[in-house]
Amino acid sequence: MFQYVMESDTGKKREVNEDRVAVLKRPDGLMLAMVADGMGGHNAGDVASEMTVDAMSRHFMTADRENFATVESKKRWLDDKIRKINSEVFDYAEKNPECKGMGTTLIAALIEENLCIVCHIGDSRVYTFNGKAEQITRDHSYVNILVDNGEISEEEAEDHPKKNWIVRALGTERGIEGEMLELELTDNSYVLICSDGLSNKITKNEIAEIVGSHVPLSQKGKDLVDLANEKGGEDNISFVLLASKVGEV
Repeated sequence: MFQYVMESDTGKKREVNEDRVAVLKRPDGLMLAMVADGMGGHNAGDVASEMTVDAMSRHFMTADRENFATVESKKRWLDDKIRKINSEVFDYAEKNPECKGMGTTLIAALIEENLCIVCHIGDSRVYTFNGKAEQITRDHSYVNILVDNGEISEEEAEDHPKKNWIVRALGTERGIEGEMLELELTDNSYVLICSDGLSNKITKNEIAEIVGSHVPLSQKGKDLVDLANEKGGEDNISFVLLASKVGEV
């Protein structure tokens, strides 16, 4: 059984919140947690992220149970829906000049009992916590290509001026493929799904300190937002923090 806190803050510098977050639970116990960070167009990032989260929500709540019978069928369902939504967002941008070039990152985490299947596109992130924070997603970014090619180090990537250049986003091209990950969840564990408005402002150690603090889950969420804003708050700050059988919200 999972509890969660969900936050989406505009931050201190932006006028529009282009992030969207959602957590849905079906009567059969399946959960879907999402974070989408919109970008591009003339302030159309919010259109892309909202279209994506709304469509995924509809598909999830109306899907037949047989789509989630096995690990592989869950992955197929996620892949199919994300490809479909990618085409819808891309076509919408093509038909509406004010939205040309818009897109969104996406983390979609499908949870049943102790299994979490993550589909990841862009530079929003997933962290798990076991005493310390561990980033389990790898940003689809220009600097990570440089790291993979041995041109810069992981440490240099953290402060690289082109750190936020992403190379994969939903809705920016006709075809898209999400990266799939599997997580085995344990009792008293946490999973954080967040946009880069949080991860760019707060270190892994700072995140782990807040998540591990002895305060209610809802307070942990407020503390994460407050710290990101205290450290500049230049971007929208959005996340879902999931907790497995720990304390009260």
